[in-house]
Amino acid sequence: MTDLLASTRAELLRLRGWPAFWIVLGTWILLNLTFSYLFNYLAYTSGEQSAMSDGLPKEVLLQQMLPAAVPEVFTQGMAMFGGALMLILGALAVGSGYGWGTWKTVLTQGPSRTAAIGGVLLGLALVVVALVCAAFAVDTGVAALIASTESQSLALPSTARVFDGLLTGTAILGMWTLAGALIGALARGPALAVGLGLVWVLVVENLLRATAAIFAPIEAFTNRLPGTAAGSLAGVMRTVDGPATPGVLDLLSRTESLVLLGIYTAVFAATTLALIHRRDLV
Repeated sequence: MTDLLASTRAELLRLRGWPAFWIVLGTWILLNLTFSYLFNYLAYTSGEQSAMSDGLPKEVLLQQMLPAAVPEVFTQGMAMFGGALMLILGALAVGSGYGWGTWKTVLTQGPSRTAAIGGVLLGLALVVVALVCAAFAVDTGVAALIASTESQSLALPSTARVFDGLLTGTAILGMWTLAGALIGALARGPALAVGLGLVWVLVVENLLRATAAIFAPIEAFTNRLPGTAAGSLAGVMRTVDGPATPGVLDLLSRTESLVLLGIYTAVFAATTLALIHRRDLV
């Protein structure tokens, strides 16, 4: 346990000093604010129902930008775009150790392999929790500013709704981060891992679900994919009708989505641990 905690602290220290780490997290916060608030506010002030506002009426747009709607709004982009960015982070965190040769050094001279690898995974998990909480706080601040500007209610969401939002965000981003870590271990490098991960998240799963719509026998398979579980969990948070954010689905219930995400997260973490622990690093 001492070695695990020491490895986790070392990993967090490494991540904090790595520019790519801040670029990935900053990009997600910026995209979240841009698509959730900036574009919607511009559509609201212009008074036009356009593609930028998904055709929603002004009143609905405004309600979606108030503090009470934060748990719903900040999770909508996580299923695809936020997940893709966190997959990149996971792939970089694990895959870079092969390119830089740091895995060989750590695993031959440092603590036990289990502690070293576990420290990386635990560090990534803590980053996910911190990012979700930070995004929630930032969105709440922006929503409060919009509410004050438009003389609207500053009422916060209920405690249960806040918990649901934080749990949803953590489950989705945590699963994709560990998926990236696994691909980084499989590819033994960051570049190929990032490419493969993005192709899967942005292309392959969408093509498989489109195929399932015209070829029913594979629907049972596509309904159990990681992206389907993540998109369905985000979809459960929706309270308005209209076009959904890309990647947001309504195929599975909340319980089914959480169970699948939990299974995928555990499998990705265990497989990454086993791969790096057992095989030759040459």
